[in-house]
Amino acid sequence: MPHYRRERIAGATYFFTVTLADRRSRILVEEIALLRQIYGEASKRMPFKTVAICVLPDHLHAVWELPEDDRDYSLRWALIKSQFSRALPAMASVSASKSRKREKGVWQRRFWEHRIKDEDDLARHVDYIHFNPVKHGLVSQVGDWPYSSFHRYVARGLLPADWGGWNDGDGEFGE
Repeated sequence: MPHYRRERIAGATYFFTVTLADRRSRILVEEIALLRQIYGEASKRMPFKTVAICVLPDHLHAVWELPEDDRDYSLRWALIKSQFSRALPAMASVSASKSRKREKGVWQRRFWEHRIKDEDDLARHVDYIHFNPVKHGLVSQVGDWPYSSFHRYVARGLLPADWGGWNDGDGEFGE
């Protein structure tokens, strides 16, 4: 099996998908206050700019802009994932094999990343992130999902409040 190499460029912008080990879990939205706290602390400890984000029950998507002299997004995700896992109540769902190894096993070990190539690529991925709750059938309008940077985009006048419902095309934006 070939070894996967992550592209790491200082100051670049990346799209991420980070997923729970148990895809049936809803822990990300059930523990959204904790996730927000951990995420904010990580951003202060190892700065990055969140361009867009959407937290769904079992996964999240984000676009980050890294500092000019830094390329270590993996360490940032490791920090967020480990701190969130440690802070969860002991009853968080864990597979039997992970329990035997004394691992919480909340997250999939890997994550997906894509370096944003240009402004069009960025726009597609931001749209994809914001449309994701509709794509997954969680809401019929993007604005109805509370755990998304979409609301920040509306407040800044970058998107209309009624953007992104099932009637707005096919919802095929990014990944």
